[in-house]
Amino acid sequence: MVNFKEEIAKVLAEQVEGLELSEIMDMIEVPQDSKMGDYAFPCFKLAKVMRKAPPLIAKGIAAGISECELFEKVEQVNAYVNMFISKEEFVKDILDEVITKGDDFGKSELGEHKPVIVEYSSPNIAKPFHIGHIRSTVIGNSLYKIYDAMGYDVIRINHLGDYGTQFGKMICAYRHWGNKEDVINEPIKTLLEYYTKFHIEAETHPELEDEAREIFAKLEKGEPEEVELWQWFRDESLKEFTKVYEMLGIEFDSYNGESFYSDKMPRFVKELEEKGLLQESQGAKIVDLEEYGLGVALITKSDGSTLYITRDIAAAVYRKETYDFYKNIYVVASQQNLHFQQWFKILSLMGYEYAKDCVHVPFGLVSLAEGTMSTRHGRVVFLEDVLNKAVEKTREIIVEKNQEDSEVDIDQVAKEVGIGAVVFQELSNNRIKDYVFNWDKVLNFDGETGPYVQYTHARCASVLRRAGEDVVAKAASGQADCKYLCSESAYQLAKLIYKFPAVVIDAGEKYEPSIVTRHIVDMAQAFNRFYHDEHILVENEDEKVAKVALVMAAKNAIKNGLALLGMKAPERM
Repeated sequence: MVNFKEEIAKVLAEQVEGLELSEIMDMIEVPQDSKMGDYAFPCFKLAKVMRKAPPLIAKGIAAGISECELFEKVEQVNAYVNMFISKEEFVKDILDEVITKGDDFGKSELGEHKPVIVEYSSPNIAKPFHIGHIRSTVIGNSLYKIYDAMGYDVIRINHLGDYGTQFGKMICAYRHWGNKEDVINEPIKTLLEYYTKFHIEAETHPELEDEAREIFAKLEKGEPEEVELWQWFRDESLKEFTKVYEMLGIEFDSYNGESFYSDKMPRFVKELEEKGLLQESQGAKIVDLEEYGLGVALITKSDGSTLYITRDIAAAVYRKETYDFYKNIYVVASQQNLHFQQWFKILSLMGYEYAKDCVHVPFGLVSLAEGTMSTRHGRVVFLEDVLNKAVEKTREIIVEKNQEDSEVDIDQVAKEVGIGAVVFQELSNNRIKDYVFNWDKVLNFDGETGPYVQYTHARCASVLRRAGEDVVAKAASGQADCKYLCSESAYQLAKLIYKFPAVVIDAGEKYEPSIVTRHIVDMAQAFNRFYHDEHILVENEDEKVAKVALVMAAKNAIKNGLALLGMKAPERM
């Protein structure tokens, strides 16, 4: 695909003295208003070198490049040179690229197969997989897909919360009030009830807290009874989590959670001590980070038990030694900002240079209308229930609206669109924003939503079916005469398709899937304008082939964009 910015810079370089090609490229702008050109070149910076007023410089440059076949029109407006690309050449270039590359359009080799770890989802064992977990899960999955598309070798890690004092509480609760059959029948809901009951009972019987701590200490020492119960809770929880992951189409390369690092932590506690970083405070071991404005980091409690920081340091070193990562990305809520700043700093102070390659990708929190979610008080919305309800609601809409197309697999489309609606809503806003979970908003399919984009893809597919195999084959073979694609709606759609590969890279570099989400909404809206403004399946065969080629390109770009979000693109709706 032609890099138009680079080609323009080469043309401008013949008119401009004293600037490198890269400097000229950096100066070229894309105007907000397309009436001001496809690209613009400001001449303020040239005033000192050329000893002329910027508008005069712009006038001279515009005159010098106006005959170049790259441009349809060149205008001088004040200190700017506004350039309009030849529509026909531009559209031909983008169509050839998209149709040739197909599913690979939008991908690049930028990553050169360097290993990148993305840690995401990471729910706590024996606790519900609730709506609060969806953010880490779908943001992380999208970042995995984006980095994969950028040519990195991505390792997907689900760092399960399967260790810590909560397991002492869980085992304690099970021994007091538990029933094996209930756990087998409904593991998460039953274990949540036990966990909630423990905290209620502990308010009047504080000795339960001591009992729970003793149980966790036994678990850390590997006592068989405690380990057996912990392993059972873990296995049953994973069965439940897997149901949700299968609904979302999400897989992992590793489920190594906190417990995996339990035997690796003493090495790092000892290393911190040897490097003079560890101090004693009231029986506990700490690292003082006050001089860096990061407070005090607790490494081990007074009873010798470890904390998250110790396990995260062990995990980072293990991952470097195992995968030799280029980047180690953690998709974890913004609540944990200080925690990540502290242990990244400790890793750096320990002399591990790759601390700079560890990246925390924070996101805002989900709360309920009645307040923050709390497993301790049993106030949660189960993610599986949200997904099932979305599928059910979508099925009702499809049955109501689809009276004609008997080819539609209603159950399959309901699943793809319903789950897609939930995923898209999560990824449609900047990840750092907090929001209140609202059923009506999640299940609203109007406006800039996942179902709208998926429906646009299905509309593209419908046009191609109606065009017929011969026309589609001609369009796919590069026989499109692009003089029929110079209308404003066709050109604006082509421009958005052209931007898609750069959007993918921008989203990866900013760890922000919503950049892709917003762009595919823009492409869908542009396609629908083209669809309404133009008659596509016209009598003139050449015109029809050209317009069908643009429909193919739009369909492909939208499908590839949805795939980066972890969504399906139905052919019929």
